[in-house]
Amino acid sequence: MTTTSRLLGGAVAAAVALGATAADAQQPRTLRIAMTATDVPTTTGMPNNGFEGMRFLGYPIFESLVLWDLSNPREPAGLRPGLAERWEQDAADPKVWRFHLRRGVTFHDGTAFNADAVVWNLDRFFRNDSPQFDATGSAITRGRIPVMESYRKIDDHTVELVTTRPVSYWPYLVTYILMTSPNSWEQGGRDWGRVAALPPAGTGPFRLSRFTPRQSAELTRNDTYWNANGRARLDRVLLLPMPEATTRLAALRSGQVDWIEVPPPDAIASLRSAGFTISTGSYPHVWPWVFAAGRDGSAVQDVRVRQALNYCFDRAGMVQLLNGTGEPSVGFFKANDPNFGNPQNRYRLDPARGRALLAEAGFTAQRPLSIRIGISTSGSGQMLPLPMNEFLQQSLKENCGVDVAFEVVEWNTLLGALRVAPDQPQWLRADAVNISLVSSDPSQMARWFMSANFSPRGSNSGHWRDAQFDAAFAALETERDPARITQLLRTAHERLVDNPPWLWIVHDLNPRAMSRRVRGFTPAQSWFQDLTTVEVQ
Repeated sequence: MTTTSRLLGGAVAAAVALGATAADAQQPRTLRIAMTATDVPTTTGMPNNGFEGMRFLGYPIFESLVLWDLSNPREPAGLRPGLAERWEQDAADPKVWRFHLRRGVTFHDGTAFNADAVVWNLDRFFRNDSPQFDATGSAITRGRIPVMESYRKIDDHTVELVTTRPVSYWPYLVTYILMTSPNSWEQGGRDWGRVAALPPAGTGPFRLSRFTPRQSAELTRNDTYWNANGRARLDRVLLLPMPEATTRLAALRSGQVDWIEVPPPDAIASLRSAGFTISTGSYPHVWPWVFAAGRDGSAVQDVRVRQALNYCFDRAGMVQLLNGTGEPSVGFFKANDPNFGNPQNRYRLDPARGRALLAEAGFTAQRPLSIRIGISTSGSGQMLPLPMNEFLQQSLKENCGVDVAFEVVEWNTLLGALRVAPDQPQWLRADAVNISLVSSDPSQMARWFMSANFSPRGSNSGHWRDAQFDAAFAALETERDPARITQLLRTAHERLVDNPPWLWIVHDLNPRAMSRRVRGFTPAQSWFQDLTTVEVQ
C-alpha cells in the first residue's frame, strides 16, 4: 500500500467513526479525543500503539501496583502508590521487593483484587505455559521489563517480586504491569481475542464500555472507583483514531471532536486566534533515529558515522518546521538537565566537522554515505513523521552529502523493530528506525541502552554496547546514596552523547489542541495524562 492510500484510509476510517458518533456531541460531559493512532489500541488490558495506547486505553481503565504521580505540573512525574499501598526493597537481598496490596479494591466486574489476581496477571505476561498466557501482551510487557526473575504470593494482600539483578529503579518498571480481572478471561471463553470484545474489566477510574475496531472506543466513568477523590468528572470519553493531522484539525474545527493530539504546527496560530486552547509543555520525551549500531554490515556500526550524522543537520530548522512545538535534542536528556553531564561533543550544525568524521570513516563526495531509515506515517509521539523525516533527508544531503532512503510502514509494524535484533526482518533492512521514546527516569535509560537489555530480551533494539555506560549503570543499579546515583547517571549520559546510539533530533513539547468547552486539563510533565480532572462544558 502506498503512503497516500494509507493516509486516505485513515481519513476515511475517521470520517466513518465521526459519522457514527454525531449524536455523541449532544451528550453531556462527553470528551471526544482524536488520537494519532491508525487504529484503536488493543483493549485486553495491555494496549498496543506504544505509549499513546497506554495513555488512553491503559491507565484510565487498567492500573498497576505503582502509578505515575501526575499531580504536579511543575516537576517531572514521579511515582505514587497504586494497587499497592506501599512497597520495600529487602534489606538483605536487594533483588527482592515486597508489595503490600490495597484492600477493598474490586475490578469493574465486581470480583476482588488480591494477591491471586496479581499472580494470575504476572503469569499472563511472564509464564509461557500458563493457560492465560497472552503472547501479544507478553511481548510488550517483557520488552519494557526485562529483569523479572520470579514472583510469589506471600498472603492475600502481599506479593513478592524478584529481579534478575539488583535494580534500584524497580518501582518505575512496575508501572508497566497492568492488572486485568481474571474473570474477564473466563467470560471471554479463555480467548484473548474474544476478551477484547466484552470488554474486559480493570480497576481504574474509567470502564471500557464500547469498542468498534478501527473506529472508536468509549470509556465511561467508574462510579465505584476505589479512590473517591480520584473519580472522573466526565461521564464518557470517546476515542477516535485519526492518523492524518489535517483530518484531526478538520474534526476539531467542525466541532466533531473536542481535543486533538498533535495539531499541525502551521495551524496553531489560527487555532489560537479562533479561540481554541493550545496546550504545550516541556516533558521527558525524545524524537530520534535509533541506530542499528550492532548490525554487521551497517555503516552506523562506526561511531564516527553516528557522530557525523549528529553534526550534519539543522536542529533550529527542524524546530522552525514544527512552529516551536519541539526543542533541539543533543542527548537523551535535555541540555539544561542537571543530569546531562559534561560530554566532549556538543552537537550542532557543523558540516565541516560532520564531513571530516565521515571522511575518516571512508565516506567522501566520491563515495557518499547511503543509509536506509524505517519510518511510520503517524503514531504515538511521532508528531509529523513524514515532513520531519523529509526535512532530515534534505538537511543531511545538503550539509554532508548523505543519501537517505525511507521504508515507510504503519506505526505498529515499525514498533516491531523494538522487540527483535537489528538483523531481523522487522528492522526493515534499515540502518535506523524513527521511534519516539520516553526519557523520564533511569529505568528508561537502562531499557534503551544497557547491553544486558539487547532485544528480544529487552528494548536495546539497536544492540548498542558501551563498556563505560554499562559499568556506570551497573554501579547505579546497586547504589543507595542519592548523590552517587546522580554522579553515575551523569557519567552514563555523557557516553550517550559521545558514543551516540541514536541521532538526537528534537524533544517534542507534547502539543494538543482543544475546544474552549474543555476545562480542567493541566499537562503533566509525563507522556501520560490525568483525564479524571477534565470537564466539558
